[in-house]
Amino acid sequence: MWRAVRIVILLFILATVAQGAWLARSRTVEWKSTVRVVVYPISGDGGQTAARYVGELRDATFEPIEAFFKKEARNYGLPLQQPIDVRVAWPVSAQPPAAPFGGSKAEVVLWSLRMRYWAYWNDTYKGPKPDVRMFVSYFDPAARPRLAHSTGLQKGLIGVVNAFARDDMDGSNSVVIAHELLHTFGATDKYDVVNNRPMFPDGFADPHAQPLYPQAQAEIMAGRIPVSEGRAETPASMDEVVIGARTAREINWVK
Repeated sequence: MWRAVRIVILLFILATVAQGAWLARSRTVEWKSTVRVVVYPISGDGGQTAARYVGELRDATFEPIEAFFKKEARNYGLPLQQPIDVRVAWPVSAQPPAAPFGGSKAEVVLWSLRMRYWAYWNDTYKGPKPDVRMFVSYFDPAARPRLAHSTGLQKGLIGVVNAFARDDMDGSNSVVIAHELLHTFGATDKYDVVNNRPMFPDGFADPHAQPLYPQAQAEIMAGRIPVSEGRAETPASMDEVVIGARTAREINWVK
């Protein structure tokens, strides 16, 4: 009997959490008010370079992301003047749970729940409650030139990003953060998972360009600038990316 009671209580708690998460997601993509985004920096490798970089991060570091959303929203006729407001929290000392890339659906769901629990207990922000939390682990590029995949969770409105701890890479870091942030709003990837190249037409910033190549910018959810049929380059800043029409529909900017 007590086992049945515990199960009922657990199901009730899970249902309450799920309902709360659904309501939060729904309110976020209504775009009736500015979405509060908080970046939680983490020294990913524990080294001095990453620790120093993380300690020097300020709100101004992420202003290009705000400006990008403002410009793109204006292009799509969104009435909201400032779609997002990005703030930086105090550094987080703990490491987030490793994502099970390539794992089963059950493993992914379990990780998602663990991540939300971890995020709750490692919230270092002292301001108003954020709508979206982006946990960004920074690594010294001299020690780790390649980074693990980043992810954004629409359920829970949480992003887990891996980035480089170097000032001249702030622009490319911002592109990755913005990409994962858009995932939390419901945007899907627009690149081929086999070769990482942008998919035509949704993964092209200007699919109607003549000639088609080279493209001048990247569609943010494709993540790369197609310069030829077989080659694409990583954008260096938010000036080199746009939000395509399909992505705009997915995040409820257009119908």
